Amino acid sequence: MKVRDVMVGTPASCTFEVNLGSAVEILWKQNCGMLPIVDAQQKVVGVVTDRDVSIALGTRNLLPGEITVGQVASRKVFACKPDDDVRTALATMGEAKVRRLPVINANGKLEGILSMDDVVLHSEAKTPGKTPELSHDDVVDTLKKLYRPELPRLVPQKAAA
Repeated sequence: MKVRDVMVGTPASCTFEVNLGSAVEILWKQNCGMLPIVDAQQKVVGVVTDRDVSIALGTRNLLPGEITVGQVASRKVFACKPDDDVRTALATMGEAKVRRLPVINANGKLEGILSMDDVVLHSEAKTPGKTPELSHDDVVDTLKKLYRPELPRLVPQKAAA
């Protein structure tokens, strides 16, 4: 199963200059949790999530209209391509610990969004004699990677002599 078979092909996006009030309105009206950020050529150059917005608004003594997306967005973009296998996209999600990926074409332009919600809705249970293209097990394995806490490594201390 290809990403294009599962993704939402009408993605909302914004620019770094948009304020958080406007970004929240887009998130609300489009019923999404992540906005890809595009430049003048419509290439994806960052992402902002509903969590990014919530943390920014909760930790700054500013109004939403006084903070731009560019001040809180991540410029590190994890993405996939429309012709990627969904399992490849799931591997990216698991490694990056993200639940949504912008779907970009070979020119870096936004074509869609792939979310865990979309993947869950397209997954199927394994049944005797049938191997689904995308199984519930594939989804659960990715979710386990997403939700596994990253605990700090403890350095063993030498016992006092």
